[in-house]
Amino acid sequence: MSAPGHTGRRLVQLYAGLTLYGVSSALLVASGLGLEPWGVLHQGLARRTGLSIGEVSIAVGAAVLLLWIPLRLRPGLGTVSNVFLIGLALDGTLALLPPAHSPLVRVPLMLAGVLLNGAATGLYIAARFGPGPRDGLMTGLHQRTGRSIRLMRTVIEVTVVATGFALGGTIGVGTVLYALSIGPLAQFFLRVFALPPASSGSTIVAERTPRGAILRR
Repeated sequence: MSAPGHTGRRLVQLYAGLTLYGVSSALLVASGLGLEPWGVLHQGLARRTGLSIGEVSIAVGAAVLLLWIPLRLRPGLGTVSNVFLIGLALDGTLALLPPAHSPLVRVPLMLAGVLLNGAATGLYIAARFGPGPRDGLMTGLHQRTGRSIRLMRTVIEVTVVATGFALGGTIGVGTVLYALSIGPLAQFFLRVFALPPASSGSTIVAERTPRGAILRR
């Protein structure tokens, strides 16, 4: 069991990471240069339903979490918090951001969004309170089908992007940059924010993460 101070740091990392993830997604939305895969779906659904993109993110997260039931997965505190906090932070940040029209503003917003997303991913995964609902779906399918995590991730994200684009979500240079850089960025920040081993000898999250998997929102 973790010491109280250790648990406190984990909680800070968890909620800071999830909040910053929502902020990073808002920066990508504001840039208008392309979203992360699930963001494309959320934006497309938001444009079709009239809901905010944050509200759609919460609804999709809850729906994906229901898919954990047949996969026999157990959500953690981080899983449940992920569903709600990212969407709330996303909408809150968008409400504060002014419109961005100039490329001199949009490009830095995109770059900041991708970089911050990597840092946020490292923060909340290293806290070890459970993966996000979408990541659990990927690893759950891997466990149930025996197919590689890479294949499951590719199938899910291609499906998500294609569906989101068909619904009106934005694909662009930001989507490509995100796809190419989020893996290395997340791995780097996982090392930066990794917690020291608990007194019981448990290992850090980076050692417990399946090879080839970057557990994102």
